[in-house]
Amino acid sequence: MNARAPAKPHGKRQSKIAAASGWIGSALEYYDFFIYATAATLLFPQLFFPSHNPTVGIVASLATFGVGYVARPIGAMVLGHLGDRHGRKTVLIFCMFLMGFATLCVGLLPTYQQIGIWAPVLLVVLRLIQGFAVAGEMSGASSMILEHAPFGRRGYFASFTLQGVQAGQLLAAGVFLPLAHFMPKDQFASWGWRIPFLLSIVVVIAGYIIRREVDETPAFSEERAHGEIPSSPVIEVLRDSWGDVLRVVGMALAAVTALLATVFGATYAVQPAYGIGFPAAVFLWVPVLGNLCSVILIPLVGNLSDKIGRRPPVIVGVVSSGIFAFGYLYAISIHSIWLSLLFSLLMWGVAYQGFNGVFPSLFPELFRTRVRVTGMAIGQNVGTTLCALLPSLFVAVAPPGSTDIPLKIGFLTFGICLVAAFAAFTTRETYRIRLDDLGDRNATPVPTAEYERLRSEAMATTSKDAAESGFAHNMRP
Repeated sequence: MNARAPAKPHGKRQSKIAAASGWIGSALEYYDFFIYATAATLLFPQLFFPSHNPTVGIVASLATFGVGYVARPIGAMVLGHLGDRHGRKTVLIFCMFLMGFATLCVGLLPTYQQIGIWAPVLLVVLRLIQGFAVAGEMSGASSMILEHAPFGRRGYFASFTLQGVQAGQLLAAGVFLPLAHFMPKDQFASWGWRIPFLLSIVVVIAGYIIRREVDETPAFSEERAHGEIPSSPVIEVLRDSWGDVLRVVGMALAAVTALLATVFGATYAVQPAYGIGFPAAVFLWVPVLGNLCSVILIPLVGNLSDKIGRRPPVIVGVVSSGIFAFGYLYAISIHSIWLSLLFSLLMWGVAYQGFNGVFPSLFPELFRTRVRVTGMAIGQNVGTTLCALLPSLFVAVAPPGSTDIPLKIGFLTFGICLVAAFAAFTTRETYRIRLDDLGDRNATPVPTAEYERLRSEAMATTSKDAAESGFAHNMRP
């Protein structure tokens, strides 16, 4: 039992302000991260990795995409330490500045024809900086929103972090689409692709303005006031909560679905070496349509997890998205644009949101306040790093000219999804555990009747507060 009173919110509107800050900040930062993914798929094999063997260029370009994820475990430890030692707000502002700087530099980078081998070398360095910076975004933003959210509504409020991520991807594709459609092909390949990267200066300015307005969380402030800040969050979380870190790693492997849809799937469909021949501009609609669905579904799934628990949506979503992967790859193999768009929506836009809408609340709920950012950051980023290396593995397993690509890559994807589902199955349920008891494996859940009463009161309070602030349209389930 805690010796001190539970942390109380600093103000009536902090739940909404924190959610808005997490949403907008994540959207801006992941805009930066995913415009690189789009360019790496469509353009970088030719601009930075010219080769007489097209497979080599494709694998090299996708490997630089994966390199950004390689830096994420390091960033998770450093930025998780910063978030648990110095506050959630501090780490989020730092991540924003670092990401904006790296992305701006990518937009200014000369190509292989201009500076030779230094072009891919510098591209890898900048991608490493991007990966390092983004490692603290999700865990910091999710922890901040979770610790500001009222009991019974944590799943709903925390889901806005991920909705912001999907909106950022939507914005990234939305910037590339008009450029790819309306610019002459040679101009787009020469300089037009740089425009989305140069626009990242907006990220730095807007992100700072937004995030400086949110208060530090009551939970972290209480820890600091009582001198309970850990000296080494990384060591502490790996020593005391290593099992939960491993479960987060396993569940984070579900990201293979998103990478299949946007990275390997796009490479398979667009790159001439595979002989499919989908127009690049047309295939950009896959992330657009998928993210449109996710932006709508994520808060609904987050709200559902406050009613039925975190684990059921995750397990169902991950397994079903793995099944739909077969249909998605088959549709590409038969050169059906419309069928591939349909299966991408079912796989990524709908089924995958069972995981996407829940993990921003489930992951941080597994850890105590003193190590929450670090625990989630390490587990999630190790898992997504393993996933990010898979597109290159997929190309190696099914290079241009291979037969049965849908079956080979489909079974690999489905097997990884089963691992993620098993990790979720072995995870304890957290949605009825009070904030101060999170991370305690022996914590007693609030009885269902009392939980429903508290949740109803929280919904009534936040709905009234949202109406008064004009935020109701965005924050109402």
